[in-house]
Amino acid sequence: MRYFMLAFLACAAIVACGNPLGLSAPFTNQVDSLVSLYALSGTPVSSPSAYSILGQRAIRTDQGAVFDFAFDIDTLGRALLLPTGALKLGKRSGFQISTQDFDSIKFAPTGGYNLDSALVVHDSSVVLVYTNQSACSSSLGVAYPYYAKLKVIAIDTMPGATTRRIDFMILTDLNCGYRGLEPGVPRH
Repeated sequence: MRYFMLAFLACAAIVACGNPLGLSAPFTNQVDSLVSLYALSGTPVSSPSAYSILGQRAIRTDQGAVFDFAFDIDTLGRALLLPTGALKLGKRSGFQISTQDFDSIKFAPTGGYNLDSALVVHDSSVVLVYTNQSACSSSLGVAYPYYAKLKVIAIDTMPGATTRRIDFMILTDLNCGYRGLEPGVPRH
């Protein structure tokens, strides 16, 4: 029992700093400075409307690809980011609006993400993203999510084949269980 308790406390301490496995970060965090997604409605299906955190790319939703969130514009003309729960695809991703500037965010929070409803965003909105879509797992069988932050650069809600688009920059930490959201090798 004592060994179990010590192991649990050690694991909790590691998780608290954002490195659940106690491993070095093999991936360097980089900012993708321009990603464009087109609205699910009112644009050609051949345009990418969703984003894959693990794949770090914009994708089409009609090809059966796994994605973490999609973009659309509602009937009021508001720009929406849709986690998988809002699309009835399971609660595998979520968002929260940040009050901090994009560059000021050093670590992702572990909770408080909206998993099942659309998030209204505006120009310059900063959003924290969480996904357990392809969660890594430890030898203890515990799965850990991936985290990202994005900043909306521009939104075009006007009808048309080449409009109804959101442009954003995004930084994703692809290191298993790390929550560091700064460029470079993530810290714990």
